[in-house]
Amino acid sequence: MVGVNEGDEVPHMFMIFAIIESKSIVNRTFVTLFIEKSKVKYFIKSEVLCVNVRLKALTDSTKQKFGLDNYYLHRHTFYRKLNIFNETEYTLCMEWFPTHITEQEDEDLNPEGTAVININVNNGMYESVIFVGGKSYASGNTFKDLGKIEIVKWIENETGLIYEKQFQLILDEERDYRFQECVDGIPVSPSGNIAIKFDEEGNLTEFYKYGHYPSKEWVTEESYSLSLEDMEQLVKAQLKLIEIPAYDQEVLILAYGLEEIYVTNDRKSTIPFELIVNTRYIKIDKIMDWTSLNVQMFERTEISWIEDVTIEQVFSNEPHPDSIPLSKLEQEKSIHAVIEFLRNVYPNDSADWTLKTLHRDTGNIHAILKVHKEENRAFQRKLLIIIDAQRFQAINYMDNESLLETFHLFKAPDEITINNEEAFEQIRKRITLEPYYVFNSEQQRYILCGKIDCNYVVNASNGEAISLNDL
Repeated sequence: MVGVNEGDEVPHMFMIFAIIESKSIVNRTFVTLFIEKSKVKYFIKSEVLCVNVRLKALTDSTKQKFGLDNYYLHRHTFYRKLNIFNETEYTLCMEWFPTHITEQEDEDLNPEGTAVININVNNGMYESVIFVGGKSYASGNTFKDLGKIEIVKWIENETGLIYEKQFQLILDEERDYRFQECVDGIPVSPSGNIAIKFDEEGNLTEFYKYGHYPSKEWVTEESYSLSLEDMEQLVKAQLKLIEIPAYDQEVLILAYGLEEIYVTNDRKSTIPFELIVNTRYIKIDKIMDWTSLNVQMFERTEISWIEDVTIEQVFSNEPHPDSIPLSKLEQEKSIHAVIEFLRNVYPNDSADWTLKTLHRDTGNIHAILKVHKEENRAFQRKLLIIIDAQRFQAINYMDNESLLETFHLFKAPDEITINNEEAFEQIRKRITLEPYYVFNSEQQRYILCGKIDCNYVVNASNGEAISLNDL
């Protein structure tokens, strides 16, 4: 219908939709033609209509794919996040209610049987499918009588991943399968997971995929060549004396524990073990000190942790504002804001805090601080200061001091009777070294490393080896 003009004759119909001037549906423009007596009377060019049609296409395909004939779309929302490569990913979250449920009794809880489905708008892959309470009213799809091979095939089709190349099985129980991210069978860090569950009738009740699953172009492949025998001194250096709370007995235990660490395959460097890897964190490592006080009432500003994302932002693939690097000037202003805050709220703590990192988060700037004088405790004192990114003023903060005060009620640890060398000999045979592909933020690639770890600690008062699972 490209090139239709007013007055042109067309087949008899009331309304025609046409897609023109486009290579992808995200950027397409829709034209609505209004017809009277087989002639075009007028037309409306609409990009808004395009994004709404794209949204409807996503919801319709979801309903068909998961057999949601007995459901209706109760609500939907969009949100966005940055992946490890600092790329913006948009997600559509849909909440489908069973048709027999007309009211939501509790606004904070979805009714049993609700299907909560997330789809990555960028690539069209489903990130999660959760049926609340493990109850499904869906039809059509069934996993009944399917074994591991068929389950793996289904996951490969849904995710585009290859079994034992990018994900591998770690749990196989009745109607419950768990997988972890890998590169040719070697685990990766940060790790990803895939899970799938279904009920006795074979109805899907849970599926999710979390992680990055790098393609070969992001991986530096090489032959693994590390051994513990070659790194004994490095391993010994990782053995630290720490104070561990034993919650059941409400006592503090001084123990020698191995600090997890990754060693690169060439043995030239190490990478700290981190549960959460954020490549946008800017290392500062600067002690915060001041000479004059500025004590006054600090008023917290309420922080919104959920960003309102519009449909236009989604389908135009607008970059996440947190993807913009902090400039040197912004870093300097943020450091100044941190010092001003500390002078005001923690006036007597000059030189007690170290500003570890700065990063953007939900439109603001987050400053993470730790107590400068490190103590041998499993949980360290931390402070998060939230800074307005426009005015460069602290607007809120979180201090974990109240959490740590809980341990003041615990019984003090017993006297130390063994040294580091004796503790090392006690757990030497329990220390593990396993190959891992670890994301290196400086190289922006996954590199082969060995993870040094131990699931045991040694009680410094009696030399007893204790499993971390028992604490």
